[in-house]
Amino acid sequence: MSLPVLQIIVASTRPGRVGLPVAQWFARHATDHGGFEVEIVDLAEIDLPMFNEPAHPRLGQYAHAHTKRWSEVIARGDAFVFVTPEYNYGFNAALKNAIDYLYSEWQYKAAGFVSYGGIAGGTRAVQMLKQVLTTLSMVPVFSSVNIAFVGKLITDEGGFEPTEALIASADAMLGELASWTPAVAAMRT
Repeated sequence: MSLPVLQIIVASTRPGRVGLPVAQWFARHATDHGGFEVEIVDLAEIDLPMFNEPAHPRLGQYAHAHTKRWSEVIARGDAFVFVTPEYNYGFNAALKNAIDYLYSEWQYKAAGFVSYGGIAGGTRAVQMLKQVLTTLSMVPVFSSVNIAFVGKLITDEGGFEPTEALIASADAMLGELASWTPAVAAMRT
């Protein structure tokens, strides 16, 4: 039996972002966990324009090639981890736009969060993001990875060096995702 697909969505699209090295660390960690087939989905590479579909996403009647490609990517996922910065007490516009493009592709899938920022570690962004995801019938797990003062954990080579506490948080979240993913998959069938 094949492993469920865990997609790690890199929300930040700006030059110089630290979200990509954070996501790369988490992807390696999730692969080592062994419960998932792991993919990184980088919104900077996806490069969606501002939402421009004429029909509501719940209809699945996509007019644009970029939306059809995005739909195929997200439909392939069984669970998600959103690697998100915190901008002005919330999550960023690129992530909101990417979420809003689709509807049924998100439904009944578990979601975890790796957030980063200053003193709050992106927790306020996650609280807003949970509201959006539950509206799409997604299941946010309780455990999360919240990285305060993320800049201090970026190496001179541009990598991310996690603390033991962050590794423990990642393990807890991956355990919850592994438990919830098959449970909510049954609701999609």
